[in-house]
Amino acid sequence: MGITDKVFDALTSMIKLEDKVKSQSEAMKTQQLKIENLTERVIRLETQLEMLMRAAEMKQLKN
Repeated sequence: MGITDKVFDALTSMIKLEDKVKSQSEAMKTQQLKIENLTERVIRLETQLEMLMRAAEMKQLKN
């Protein structure tokens, strides 16, 4: 194997790695968006739960 072949193989490997990094980056962005969406949903659920608990407390106090 000559120097040219080694250089070509190295460049090919670098291109493949770059493609893998880009793919992983996109996957990470997608996962981050999903996490942020779930976080927003949990916050809304927590808020509703707190409001219901306070309403139940107020109802008990009135009775």
